[in-house]
Amino acid sequence: MASFRGPLLLLAACLLLTIQCCCASRNYYDILQVPRSASEDQIKRAYRKLALKFHPDKNPGDEEAKKRFQEIGNAYEVLSDGEKRRIYDQHGEEGVKQHSAQQAGGGGGFGQDIFSQFFGGFGGFGQQQQEEEETPKGDAVAVDLEASLEDLYNGRSFQASLEDLYNGRSFQVWRDKNVVRAAPGKRKCNCKARMVTRQIAPGMFQQFTQEECQECPNVKYVREGMPIDVDIEKGMKDGQEITFYEEGEPVMDGDPGDLKLVIKTRPHKQFERRGDDLHMNLTISLVDALVGFKHSITHLDNHLVEIGTSGVTRPGEVRRIAGEGMPIYDTANKGDLYVQFTVDFPKSLTEDQKEVVRKTFGGSSGMPKGSGRLHEEL
Repeated sequence: MASFRGPLLLLAACLLLTIQCCCASRNYYDILQVPRSASEDQIKRAYRKLALKFHPDKNPGDEEAKKRFQEIGNAYEVLSDGEKRRIYDQHGEEGVKQHSAQQAGGGGGFGQDIFSQFFGGFGGFGQQQQEEEETPKGDAVAVDLEASLEDLYNGRSFQASLEDLYNGRSFQVWRDKNVVRAAPGKRKCNCKARMVTRQIAPGMFQQFTQEECQECPNVKYVREGMPIDVDIEKGMKDGQEITFYEEGEPVMDGDPGDLKLVIKTRPHKQFERRGDDLHMNLTISLVDALVGFKHSITHLDNHLVEIGTSGVTRPGEVRRIAGEGMPIYDTANKGDLYVQFTVDFPKSLTEDQKEVVRKTFGGSSGMPKGSGRLHEEL
């Protein structure tokens, strides 16, 4: 019996680690597509929109939609509760689980229960869905984010001013950004067209649309700057986007658009990226090309890659070094490094040197006397 205990403990530890890794990968803010600074109202709007989109009644038989609906409910159950949200921000999902376990009767209304509480049953499902689809959304903002090859190889986290990101590009972007702030007075809001029927004579009716508006506190647009935390992950490529939900253009009585930072790789003085592979040129002397050499290449994280041969290297020859390319995004693998050789020929040789070369490799004894130059040097 004891002989089975070791493997069983190892299997249990691996299973626990797998579960922890899966849990750690989930981010409630990303699930609801809101920034970490989102207000309660933003979280409610995001939940309403996503819950209606992925509700099982709207996606019968779609297991992926059902899973997303449950994740959305879990995320909203935490982020809509001030105390749970504070614990989640500090200690993550595991901290919330421990907190819930300590609460007497600490069950939760996840998935369908949260939806029912939020919408008050299913009677108004179609109406809520229709209203949600009409909620305006601000314009998305896309900006190139220049990243060095070192950043994309090693990964990098940094705080960047939005103004820094936009300055010096080939286009002018206004950032700071517009935000909605309270202003004195009242204003008309949530205006909708309602069909009205009016009797104009016995047995005769007229239908027309009439705008109905609510009265809301007045607001105004102001300009505010803000830093943002940017995470460049290992292996990201040109054109890949880093999305900041609801950090784009605002719109009155609606949801802000998204801010998208689009990766743009700066040229590197030594390496060229092609897909997940790296390419470079290495110049060696004629002697090294003939008798062999050993050379060290400083890589993007400063580790040394040894390359060499005891044989002859021809001009233009390419050698592949497996596993020394770029990290392949979201995996533990890497591409390859391709090194192309350029041979640095001497511009001239002395007569004694020429004679040594002839004796070593054979060949004619020299140019015919009086023949002059055989061709014009370019």
